[in-house]
Amino acid sequence: MAEASRIFHSTLFPTLSLQLSKPCYNSHVYPSLSLKKAPRPVQCSVSTSETKSTSSNATQEVPWGCDIDSLENAEALQKWLSDSGLPPQKMAIDKVAVGERGLVALKNVRKGEKLLFVPPSLFITADSEWSSPEAGQVLKQYSVPDWPLLATYLISEASAQKSSRWCNYISALPRQPYSLLYWTRAELDRYLEASQIRQRAIERVTDVIGTYNDLRLRIFSKYPDIFPEEVFNMETFRWSFGILFSRLVRLPSMDGKVALVPWADMLNHSCEVETFLDYDKSSQGVVFTTDRAYQPGEQVFISYGKKSNGELLLSYGFVPKEGTNPSDLVELPLSLKKSDRCYKEKLEALKKHGLSASQCYPIQITGWPLELMAYAYLAVSHPSMSKQFDEIAAAASNKSTIKKDLRYPDIEEKALQFILDSCESSISKYSKFLQASGSMDLDVTSPKQLNRRVFLKQLAVDLCTSERRILFRAEYILRRRLRDMRSGELRALRIFDGLRNIFK
Repeated sequence: MAEASRIFHSTLFPTLSLQLSKPCYNSHVYPSLSLKKAPRPVQCSVSTSETKSTSSNATQEVPWGCDIDSLENAEALQKWLSDSGLPPQKMAIDKVAVGERGLVALKNVRKGEKLLFVPPSLFITADSEWSSPEAGQVLKQYSVPDWPLLATYLISEASAQKSSRWCNYISALPRQPYSLLYWTRAELDRYLEASQIRQRAIERVTDVIGTYNDLRLRIFSKYPDIFPEEVFNMETFRWSFGILFSRLVRLPSMDGKVALVPWADMLNHSCEVETFLDYDKSSQGVVFTTDRAYQPGEQVFISYGKKSNGELLLSYGFVPKEGTNPSDLVELPLSLKKSDRCYKEKLEALKKHGLSASQCYPIQITGWPLELMAYAYLAVSHPSMSKQFDEIAAAASNKSTIKKDLRYPDIEEKALQFILDSCESSISKYSKFLQASGSMDLDVTSPKQLNRRVFLKQLAVDLCTSERRILFRAEYILRRRLRDMRSGELRALRIFDGLRNIFK
């Protein structure tokens, strides 16, 4: 899905983390990959050395699926879907300008019309029947949660080839999804050095590698006949998790069930639409309601949710055009200064509320959260405010149930300057990357690899340009606010001096 590319502090935005919370309107879901406790538990653990050694190597393509822009298996997929119970559709798979492959209208589509009607018999869920029943029994015996189970299920069904009922679906999936899971560590470090999404990508790769290593250690190695390493390995899990991150949906009307929905997952994302996938009880299928009309030949879009450009790149491998995503944001890093006389006391207050000396807060073009301002107050507060450190740290935490718009007029100017300094530091990193991007030595000899590197660099340039744009806006607001404060203070001083001269 989406297989390629292309006020002030009064608004509250959620802090970003690896475990992305799902708004009620968003059908896509991205969980933490930690595995739940069970009688015979599978856990997720991975060392830093394991992650670095694995992610630094170039990835290999899996032996199934197709090129990301290929239509060679589309006709077979459509025929299989129709034979399996998919009703006649007003859309068909085709090559498109946005997304390389997508669903285009075959007939006139009205605004407010329900499309798709994919029946539950065509969903892939944790309850789907395995072509290899033994594999399914073993995973359920170990109480493996849905995500690792579905990742293993996809690999098992893919390796079964034509004996799997999902053969035509898997053949039409991209052989290498455009996901940051497929960027090497060197590429992440080189192209995303300025963006905080780099760390999010590293954490996600770490989770996937750790989950695979745990499954291999606790299950696969004990059942080598059922889970041979030539099939169930790091590369096939990178593929299966890439498919899940970009295509798995949560269906609110089915009690939040997560599922792969063939055909529906060919729909691409547009920031200009708000319609999303869900299960319709009356028609008994996954549908979406169009929020605009489509003419024959036009690509039909849905929304993947209110996600930033960084989040869209992280899971789907594309970046919307600059200025077109109203949900775009940039994560601004803030840190306490170790030279602060109250560093230890402030750090203790932060830790008490689940924070650390270095935090990232989201900034949108329209403003930033109250928590960010609270953190800035704490960072610049003087020793005489030590009794208030705990209150300020609590306000800086998004875990607090009470959102306090704290005001400390005596240090507000310093707090705003602290945020401005952080913005300017981040802007400098983005500008340095963007200035160097035109002369980057891509250092490859294979034309295919050269095209890939050029594509990755362009994605990074698009992301950094959009994130820097938000920082420029924040910088402008901060400078204007500081200028107004300082000019007001200057006027007050002049009035005071005038009055003093009168009474001399």
